[in-house]
Amino acid sequence: MLLKRICWVFSIVLLASIVAHAAPTKEAGKELFTANCAACHNKNMKDNLTGPALGGMEERWAAYPRADLYSWIRNSQSLISAGHPRAVELWNQWKPVLMNNFTGLTDEQIESIILHVNDVYTAKPLTPVAGTGDTAGGGKGDNSNMWLFGGLALILALLAFALMRIVDNLGNIARVQAGQEPVRRTLVQILTTKGAVAFLVFALTLIFGYKTVDNATRMGREQNYQPDQPVAFSHKLHAGTQKIDCQYCHDGARRSKQSVIPAANTCMNCHSAVKKGTQSGTAEITKIYASIGFDPITNVYIKDYDNWSDKQIEDLYKKWIGQEYMSANSLTAMNDAGRSVVETQWEGVVKALKDDSNGKIQGPIEWVRVHNLPDHAYFNHAQHVAIGQVACQKCHGPVEQMDIVYQYSTLGMGWCINCHRETEVKFEGNDYYKQYERYHQELKDGKRDKVTVSDIGGLECQKCHY
Repeated sequence: MLLKRICWVFSIVLLASIVAHAAPTKEAGKELFTANCAACHNKNMKDNLTGPALGGMEERWAAYPRADLYSWIRNSQSLISAGHPRAVELWNQWKPVLMNNFTGLTDEQIESIILHVNDVYTAKPLTPVAGTGDTAGGGKGDNSNMWLFGGLALILALLAFALMRIVDNLGNIARVQAGQEPVRRTLVQILTTKGAVAFLVFALTLIFGYKTVDNATRMGREQNYQPDQPVAFSHKLHAGTQKIDCQYCHDGARRSKQSVIPAANTCMNCHSAVKKGTQSGTAEITKIYASIGFDPITNVYIKDYDNWSDKQIEDLYKKWIGQEYMSANSLTAMNDAGRSVVETQWEGVVKALKDDSNGKIQGPIEWVRVHNLPDHAYFNHAQHVAIGQVACQKCHGPVEQMDIVYQYSTLGMGWCINCHRETEVKFEGNDYYKQYERYHQELKDGKRDKVTVSDIGGLECQKCHY
């Protein structure tokens, strides 16, 4: 029994040794930075936050042994108390702000953090999204490390099995020396021992706990959500090819909390003249006409359209679809193919418009909302668009490249906080920020080169939760 405990202790020590001496990597450094450093040090490594910018730290500590930098990160106050020149210099610059102690970090983990810091600090800026000066975050990619965790779990399982075999062999050696018969256990017997069962229970608890926390933090988030809409509206065509400004349709974005989903009369500003789409012909535009009561044959809005029967509406728009089909195919009379097209298009109109809250074809088009924040989070479009001059693509991604819009960013709290930490406030020529006289003076004197949203209270809880 004692021998078995010794072997288990040995396995734990061996495992800890393997983890502790893993080769430093940028990927590991990113995770460690997020967990330990991001609360006080700017993510871009170039700007100060609660603590100094970390970019170039190796050069600033180059005159001292590498171990001194490790000591500073693990326990800065100890190094300051010892009178270390660089530590004292930093303390004089940043006091009374104390750096947290990270005594649990190994040399390899610190090197991983340094690799990540250097990688971010020396990286070239990403190519901005078309139509914006900012680089949007998010997207459809998934840089998951699950394959790495899976491989590690397999290695640990094999190691545990090997250690069990070693324990058995050592036990048999002891039995032979004591004049007893050796015990030969099968794989099933080994896997059903108390130690194996305890290890399995521990592993399952760990996995279950991780998945529970992970799912809880992502609850309600719909990144990459891409629902079908009642009308096949292409942002790629309108915002991309035709260069229509986002705020022409979403005109509430510059003057209210909501960006506003455009009503059909906004569509009619163009489509009273443009009656045939480049991608879907008349099929989708007819849905707009039928919802608002526009007669595309006579180019007039229908009086008392709300009281029209379904049969009246059907006769009018089937006639319109049929005329367009015959005209496109140079026909003088409707053929079977044309009748099939008319029926198919009209079924699409009914499906898109009548399956709504009032059961009528007439009325607003019920678009499916893509981006949605929880009720406890306050977001004001006008604050960001009109005052902050944030490009739409910063949050919504390259919409001018999307045929069907999807949620590009996570819109999670951490994502918003990082944006507030990194985004520069556009002070120049913006009367809204005249009240920040000290920052204006510091910019003028060259004491700072920019002001971020976090500097003007963008990380205060009550700004978004009140």
